[in-house]
Amino acid sequence: MNKRQEQIIEFAKKNHSFQNKDVGACFNDKYSRETITRDLSFLYKQNFLKKSGAGAFVVYSLAETYSILAAVDIKEYFETPYVEREVKESFNFEIFTILSNDIFTAEEKEKLEKLQGEFIKNFSKYDSQTIINKEFERIMIEFSWKSSAIEGNTYSLLGTEALIKNNVIGKGKTKEETQMILNHKDAFNEAIQNRERFITLRVADIEYIHSVLTKKIGISKNIRKEGVGITGTAYRPLDNEVQIKAALQNMVDLINKKESFFEKAFLISILIAYIQVFEDGNKRTSRMISNAILLAHNSIPLSYRVVDVEEYKKAVILFYELNNIFYFKQIFIDQFEDAVNNYFK
Repeated sequence: MNKRQEQIIEFAKKNHSFQNKDVGACFNDKYSRETITRDLSFLYKQNFLKKSGAGAFVVYSLAETYSILAAVDIKEYFETPYVEREVKESFNFEIFTILSNDIFTAEEKEKLEKLQGEFIKNFSKYDSQTIINKEFERIMIEFSWKSSAIEGNTYSLLGTEALIKNNVIGKGKTKEETQMILNHKDAFNEAIQNRERFITLRVADIEYIHSVLTKKIGISKNIRKEGVGITGTAYRPLDNEVQIKAALQNMVDLINKKESFFEKAFLISILIAYIQVFEDGNKRTSRMISNAILLAHNSIPLSYRVVDVEEYKKAVILFYELNNIFYFKQIFIDQFEDAVNNYFK
């Protein structure tokens, strides 16, 4: 946004509804009607403003989605210790209503759809199932490595490849680290082999993928029944099983109502962790289900191979604390672009 558009947003925050002429008056008619109209149109396309009416009777107001979509200075935000930040400390029960609106701008939708077209074009050139399988194996290895690294796993990429392809256990690695990698492999294969299962999402599918990702590493497979704290943030998730189950079902309903599979994949990648459905394994489950949705809709899964682990965690915390998806959306789009440009080329 330019300075003038930022001022329009500030004007919208103070005024329940307004027209083009009201904004012009706010600027003491310094700018032409056409200039103000372009600004309002831009902010509407960014989903920062909503409008009603037509022609000379168009009325604007601040969109519900503004607070979750607005740009945030990440460096400045995280320079403040988390105990001093002004945050939403408890679960926002309105989050599903807010996220029912469009979450990608027109430009973001265009970029994702263009990248999807490139992937389909590239993928159509492959007629050897053996080569296709090898390329998906490459994605699975890199995803298993990076998704596990986000959880603190110390396996290297080459070590992950040796484990998955040749069953070579990494020197000095714990049983839990080794099992985590193998669990990622199994969950990824489930998503590949049962794509149709994830076209319409069910709670049972989420629970199943979580059970695959957490088997043999001492994590309960049941929905969480007690409160839990999260390192690095004052946000506290729901603390009782009844509310957690209700939130989980609301999340599934929201995702199934979305027409865009990009929105489906994005939302699941952030909401499971926000709800903290399980005692542990929430973020890895969210990434795996997100990829399962992409695969179910004939798209390419994300390996997250180039994501910075600390920046990924910051994006998650930003959503926890402000319900803002600006940074996580940026990461999601960047990782999708990397997947299209790196695999099946």
